[in-house]
Amino acid sequence: MKEQFIPIFYACDDAFVKFTIVSIHSLIRNASKEHKYKIHILHSGISDEMKNMVNRLENDNFTILFIDVTDYLKSISEKLPLRDYYSKTTYYRLFIAEMFPNYSKALYLDSDTVICGDISELYLTEIGDAYLGACHEQVMVQTREFGAYVEKVVGVSRYNFFNAGMMLINCEQFRLHFVLDKFIDYLHYYNFVVTQDEDYLNLICKDHVYWLDQRWNTETFGHIPYPVEQAQMIHYIMTNKPWHYEDCLFGDIFWKYAKETEVYQELLSIRQSYSDEEKANDAASSVRLTETAIKETNRDDNFLNRINRDKRDKDRVEILRKIDQYELEGRFDEDVENDPPGRMLMPDEIEYVRKTRAEKLKTRVAFKMAHKFIDELIEDKKFIIKDIKGVEHFKNLDCGAIITCNHFNAFDSFAIQLAYEAADQPNRNFWRVIREGNYTSFPGFYGFLMRHCNTLPLSSNAVTMKKFLRGIDELLTNGDYILFYPEQSMWWNYRKPKPLKRGAFQCAARSNAPVLPCFITMKDSDVMGEDGFFVQEYTIHVSAPIYPEPGLPHRIQAEQMMYKNYEQWKEIYEKEYHIPLSYTTTGNTSQLKGFVPGI
Repeated sequence: MKEQFIPIFYACDDAFVKFTIVSIHSLIRNASKEHKYKIHILHSGISDEMKNMVNRLENDNFTILFIDVTDYLKSISEKLPLRDYYSKTTYYRLFIAEMFPNYSKALYLDSDTVICGDISELYLTEIGDAYLGACHEQVMVQTREFGAYVEKVVGVSRYNFFNAGMMLINCEQFRLHFVLDKFIDYLHYYNFVVTQDEDYLNLICKDHVYWLDQRWNTETFGHIPYPVEQAQMIHYIMTNKPWHYEDCLFGDIFWKYAKETEVYQELLSIRQSYSDEEKANDAASSVRLTETAIKETNRDDNFLNRINRDKRDKDRVEILRKIDQYELEGRFDEDVENDPPGRMLMPDEIEYVRKTRAEKLKTRVAFKMAHKFIDELIEDKKFIIKDIKGVEHFKNLDCGAIITCNHFNAFDSFAIQLAYEAADQPNRNFWRVIREGNYTSFPGFYGFLMRHCNTLPLSSNAVTMKKFLRGIDELLTNGDYILFYPEQSMWWNYRKPKPLKRGAFQCAARSNAPVLPCFITMKDSDVMGEDGFFVQEYTIHVSAPIYPEPGLPHRIQAEQMMYKNYEQWKEIYEKEYHIPLSYTTTGNTSQLKGFVPGI
């Protein structure tokens, strides 16, 4: 549904509404006259005098409403385990989607802001099926203690933690995914004490945030990478309030708007009377908050540790711990999970290309079984493909190619298989390179698929490997596609591109074939898996093919293609996750030499 006006929300009490007036005034001053706006002030008690003062800001484009949330809070009081929290107006923003079921989208703004840009441009941003649009919380990004807190307690990357003082709320998605109910459920389970409702919101909305230009939430904190003149909104966070401190960062902008309001003299009086004792309390409060973050991070029973112990499969938790350790030690090419013990694949046990009639029949049966298996996983939402991007790069190839992909799940090759099928090239076959032990020793149903779904097993036997390489050359010459995992290890749900090995690229160079880089990104879905972790939604990114540079030795061609492949993966990773790619081993780059191009 489309509103006939732009709905904007504030939440405040009688003591804070004077600052809301300045924010609203700045918003009105800079808003486009081509739209109508309806400002809602959520409260549980504001005097008539202050309401009248606010209402005098109205004009032909702006209507202002006061919404008393007291009755609504009473209606859900039986669900709430922490009654005292709901005297805090910051929690009111969680109720917007449910209280206003006719709204499809709404803007929430904190009162300690001034809006310098056209708010209609922000509201009209298309955020798709994201739960909300927001900006990165710079306190978490730029402060080690708070960054560690959100990662070790809330379970959200410091680079993907948003500031909830400006939110473009997708009300339909909030209702569809029961954001309020999830919040109430988490309240029963854990009490976040650092940023409180902001912590809950980030936990619930993890991986479902549309990242808005940071200029729409310019926080008065740390390094700001653009001139303040470009700021669309300034947010006076924490104790950095211009009505308390004459030297407050960007305080002059606040006072420019405040001077044009009825509360100007009162605000000046507040600043003049703000005592040294109160300023000392502010400083002590900042120290206490940092100490609280450190204490919560180190608690054995913090939220994430409790979830890991109580709800998550212990083997999976151990795998994640092992991944952290392997990354720290630079052991990127080692698997973290134990496959069945393997044996050597001998040359007389396999024919890579020229299959017998019986082998071809087994392949048809295996593919039919595999598709039925994957189709059932998809139907049961145990395997979720959200999108395939760049399938035209498959379609535009006129020759055989090496496909590369990150490796994080035993079924991720089926995701690439689906991308290949989406390209609809029936005259070309799709093959996958697998480990020796997976071919020789994997039992049962999975073992049958490993041996017969167009698999090309590696071998520790030199003669068998010569057959493998000849098979690769022949398949590429025939115009087929061959999937390699150049990371040479599988780390469960690991989102970063791991450093690459050269084997796949040497095969491409020797056969004068292109490399087609594929990188799969993932998000938490709403579906909880049997292991206590959310099932991941996959987006398959197919990049432009990388061709060998003519006239160069194969070794140089392979290194160049490996470097370009890694750079394409890195670009996708940083764009999709909004996180700069780095490894915990970066301080000891000797461990990465030979893995990461350029190191």
